[in-house]
Parts: sequence; C-alpha cells; structure tokens
Amino acid sequence: MKIGFFTDSYFPEIDGVTYTIKLWREELERKGHEVYVIYPDGDYDPGDREIPVQSLPNPFYAGYRIPLFRRPSTLPDLDIVHCHGPAPVGMLGRYYAKKHDLPTIYTHHTPIEEYFHQSVKLESVANALSKLYVPLENAFLESFDIVTASTGRIERDVEHVRLPVGIDMEFFQPTAENWYPDRTVIGYSGRLSMEKNVSEILRAAEELPDYDFVIVGEGPYRDCLERNAPDNVELRPFLPREELPIFYSSIDTFVTASTADTLGLSTLEANACGTPVVAADVAPFDQTIDADNGEHFAYGDLEAMTDAIETCLETDRDTRAAVDRYDIQRTLKHLEHLYQSVQTSADEVPTTADDEFGFSDDSHWSFK
Repeated sequence: MKIGFFTDSYFPEIDGVTYTIKLWREELERKGHEVYVIYPDGDYDPGDREIPVQSLPNPFYAGYRIPLFRRPSTLPDLDIVHCHGPAPVGMLGRYYAKKHDLPTIYTHHTPIEEYFHQSVKLESVANALSKLYVPLENAFLESFDIVTASTGRIERDVEHVRLPVGIDMEFFQPTAENWYPDRTVIGYSGRLSMEKNVSEILRAAEELPDYDFVIVGEGPYRDCLERNAPDNVELRPFLPREELPIFYSSIDTFVTASTADTLGLSTLEANACGTPVVAADVAPFDQTIDADNGEHFAYGDLEAMTDAIETCLETDRDTRAAVDRYDIQRTLKHLEHLYQSVQTSADEVPTTADDEFGFSDDSHWSFK
C-alpha cells in the first residue's frame, strides 16, 4: 500500500507530531508499505520518499514554517491519504485525495486554538481567533472518511476513532546507565512554550530545595525560564533521541503541568522506562495517569503538586506494565485495519478498539 503522510510539522523541528510520523512510517515500512511524507521544507535534507513543500518562516511560532504551494501533479501515485494537520500541507493532501478519489484519514494531534494565546498579545483577539478557528477545523475534519485522536481530548464536533499514537516499548525501557546515581532528580522533557506551563515546575522546585530538577527542551519560553529558575533547576537543550531512555530512567519522577497535550507522549515514555509521572488533573492525563503509573494534582495548586511529587518518590509502581496498552505495535495493527477497511467499504463500521486501549466511553469508528 502506498500511503501519503501530509504534515505541517516535521524535521528539523522536534515535537511529538514529528516523532510520531517518523515512528509510524518506520513501522509501516517494516510491514511492507511505502510511506511518503509531504512536509514544509526547511533546514533538513530529505531522504527517500520525503517530499518538501516550499515554505516560509512562521513569524507567529518560532521554529515552524508556513508552506506555500506544490502542484499535486508532482506528487507520487498514492493509495490512501493520511493528513496530520489542518494547515496548508494538510489541505494539499485533502485536495490531492479529492482529485484522485482516494480514501482519507485525518489524525488530530494538536488543539491549535490554544496556541493563539501564545502568539497574539491581545487576549481578546486571541479568544476571537480561537472561536473562529474551531468551526473552520470542524468543517475540514468532516470532509475526511475517518478522524482519529489519541484520547477523547479532541474537542471537535466530529465522530472519531480513539487511536493512541503509541510508544516504542522496545526503545523506551529502563537502562542500566544512570546519570544521577547519587541525587534525587525530578525531570521534565518537552517544548518550553506557554501551554506547557513549565513555570509551575519552577514553583515546585522552589518549594522542594532538597531535590534537583532537570528540564530538557527548547522553545519560546526558554529565556524566561532560565532567568527565573532557582538554583536547584538545570535547563538542558533537547537531548538526542537515543539518550532519552537514559534520561527517563535516571530521574526519580517525571513532572508536567501541561494543559494542552492530546496524549502526552513524554509522560508515557517515562513510564515505559520505569519512572512515575506527576501530572495536572486535566485531559488527557486524567485518562492516561492513575495510581499504577503516577499521581495527579489540581492545576495551580502548588501544595498539591509538591505533595504528588513526594508521594511518587516514596511509592513503588510497575509503571511499564501500566502503559503496555500504548505499545506502538497495537496502534499500528489498528491503523492498518483502518486503512484496509476504508479502502474496501465506505459503509462498514468495524468493532471499536477502545477497550483494548483502556477507554470506556462511547467514541467509535466512523466511515463516511
């Protein structure tokens, strides 16, 4: 099967979408499929079946780019179109599919409306843009045969399939190497941006001076965080991918105060490496984190946050077993089923996979 991934987020930018696309592509090609990635060009040399679209720097969100245009006739013949965003490259994929009468799948990764508040200084304008944007994306999503999302945190008026993006359980596992053998370290890894609320971790560090905090990542809030970090906080740049399992295995607890994740890949990766997670009691963490793999705290409640960290440090948990249901092999099995089903019958409604992934509400498969 020839599959086209159309994405507005790709290397050299590092984020959850980029690594998800990379992992899905590798696993699908290992199963014998051909996967083409169509993405905005940048400071990245494309490999086989990576097709750049001419683009410009994004003035509103550092590190990302605004794609311009690429003629559909320059793209390879595909069997299915899988879009990973609603911006220009995603629109190109939808147009290509319509022109060639191909089945379409859309994976919802990011609640983009929450990012307007980071890019637009006037809150009233940001709120207005958010209210305008959501109906537009709703209309775009409704044009796809299938929409998938990692959890119920999609907040769109479309029927969707719950399909966690998955983690590589073979890659993310406890390591013998330990970077902090004689220290108690609380860690975080991810983008340093407004919606991640990393400043809350700095507040916790001030309240817990006997522990060291290591924050790994890059983003528009890095300078501000460095200026305000207490002495027991170390900020490091993004780690090479191969070092992440060592980092997750070396820290004693992973902590996040993010309120804008759709799955929280880094939290599950840390769990796969044997490390418990402290997370705000918001979606998706109210579904992915429980007593088996971590603790919750009410967002903004500093005492509850520090208490949750202390509890994780004092409690043994089999966190790896708790996230086995997010193994990429399960995700890819269901993704292949989606591809085959949408190709063979637009009227078929397969059995939901929600139970296998540990979900219990009534979200289900949808074919149009």
